[in-house]
Amino acid sequence: MLTSHVTIHPAYTVAPVPSRLFGSFVEHMGRCVYGGIFEPGHPEADVDGTRLDVIKMVREMGVSVVRYPGGNFVSGYDWEDGVGPAELRRTRLDLAWRSRETNQFGTNEFMAWCRLAGVEPMMAVNLGTRGIADACNLLEYTNHSGGTYYSDLRRTHGVAAPHNVKLWCLGNEMDGPWQIGHKTAEEYGRLAAETARAMRQVDPTIELVACGSSNARMPTFGAWEATVLDHTYDDVDYISLHPYYEQGHDDRATLLASATEMDAFIDGVIATADHIGARSVRRSSSSCRSTNGTFGANRTTLVVRAMSGITRRRPSRPLSEHGRLTDSTHRTPLLLGTASVWPTRRPGGPGHVDRYSCLCACQAME
Repeated sequence: MLTSHVTIHPAYTVAPVPSRLFGSFVEHMGRCVYGGIFEPGHPEADVDGTRLDVIKMVREMGVSVVRYPGGNFVSGYDWEDGVGPAELRRTRLDLAWRSRETNQFGTNEFMAWCRLAGVEPMMAVNLGTRGIADACNLLEYTNHSGGTYYSDLRRTHGVAAPHNVKLWCLGNEMDGPWQIGHKTAEEYGRLAAETARAMRQVDPTIELVACGSSNARMPTFGAWEATVLDHTYDDVDYISLHPYYEQGHDDRATLLASATEMDAFIDGVIATADHIGARSVRRSSSSCRSTNGTFGANRTTLVVRAMSGITRRRPSRPLSEHGRLTDSTHRTPLLLGTASVWPTRRPGGPGHVDRYSCLCACQAME
């Protein structure tokens, strides 16, 4: 019999729990988008193809922020393919998940979905196959009011008001050799810093997230964060953590105890961020690390999904998986690991809610 104990005491409070801690994730993968949140012709879909039953469930769960469009998908994505008249959009090969992408759901559809769901959008830019100019063009398209090429292009697409997206991820899992456009820490750090500075020229009010390690078992973990933050510390607001957890064979106990591994992962990133902050020459007053000693993490993906059997043809039910009670159960301590009620490795020590700004559990639809 496995037992656990939780002690709750108001005196142990570390900081208010940020609303962004209750986020989710929409990637063009499997049936999350097509056949998930977007399914024209479905009995529960509106005239635009949005599944209203899914909208209802997202609202009931209290989701606060949703990341889009990826994930591995974003590193090969041309955002221009997903805007404009649907009948003129091009079908592309999705290299990340080895399937076809029809681009019938894109940036403006996602923003409309966020408004219906009552959630804040978090966007990721492609720093795999693309770069600085493309990131700035997308930001101009979404956030600039008008009078420029890309903002006026948005208006011709039927969206007069800017979307005003505040939270932006500078690529996705760029430390991973599986990532399209995979880079060394030095290569990515330099590109992320230059992209961040350019994007702030377009909109100085945005918040930026640099890619941290994909998991604590990466051979570059620690060194990756140190190098990336060495380049970006004064130009970004957050650095991400991307741990994935799944049950191996019949080892349910290890899955349920995975929060201890994530706890150590967070501690490691905090230590690295503080080290870089302590020796930062510039000490920008705009950096969250300089003003209150905190770092942020944009996403913790909680469950790995199998990737086998994907072909270049869109299968009828790609990459879908039935949720299990165990999956839901093990998410509770993972969530508590970011909050003030969960101890660190120091017995009775504080949690991470004062250092952890946002969490997006993968995915909104399975």
